Amino acid sequence: MAKKKFVVGCFDDEEILFPAVKKVRTAGYKIQDVYTPFPVHGLDHALGMRETSLHTAGFIYGITGTTTALSGISWILTADWPLNIGGKPHFALPAWIPITFELTVLFAAVGMVLTFCYLCQLAPFIKKHHFHPRATDDLFVMVIECTDKTNTGDLEAFLKGAGAVEVNTQVAEAGWWLGRYDKNEMPFETKTVAA
Repeated sequence: MAKKKFVVGCFDDEEILFPAVKKVRTAGYKIQDVYTPFPVHGLDHALGMRETSLHTAGFIYGITGTTTALSGISWILTADWPLNIGGKPHFALPAWIPITFELTVLFAAVGMVLTFCYLCQLAPFIKKHHFHPRATDDLFVMVIECTDKTNTGDLEAFLKGAGAVEVNTQVAEAGWWLGRYDKNEMPFETKTVAA
C-alpha cells in the first residue's frame, strides 16, 4: 500500500472541535476522520457524512431469514417428510411462526454484525495506523489527508488557530493491513531467504 501524508490536530474539548471542523471543511481540506474518546452527537453531520445504510442491510438479512425459514419448513413438512399429526394439514403456517421469527432475528443480527465489522474494518490481526495514543482517552483527534498541493506548514498553523492543542504531520498507511500490534511488522513485507 502507498503511504500518505496526514496532518493531525488534537483538541481537548468538543466545544472547540465543532467550529474547527466547520472551518477546516469551509477552507476546502479533506478530513479523513475524527477520533473521539466517546460518541459525539452531531459530529457525523458536521463532517458531512451520509446516513448509514446498515438498517437497510438488516432488513434484507431479516427477509432472507424469513424466506429461508418458510421455504425450509414448507419443503420438509410437505414434500420431504410429510407427517400426519392429528389430521392437521401439512402446510400449517400458524405453527411455523415461532421458528420463522427466530430465524428472521438470527439472520438479521448475525448479518448486521458481520456487515458492521466489514465496513469498520474490524477483525483479528487487522492493523490500522493510530494517529495519537490519547485518541481513546481524552483528546479529540482530527486527521486531514494531504494532497500534492497541500502546504503542511500553513495547515498546521491553521489548525493551531482553530484551537488545536497539538499539531503534527505524519506519514502512514491510508488503509489497513494484516499483522499484530505486539510485533513490529511492516505491511506486506517480503522476506528473502539466502540459498
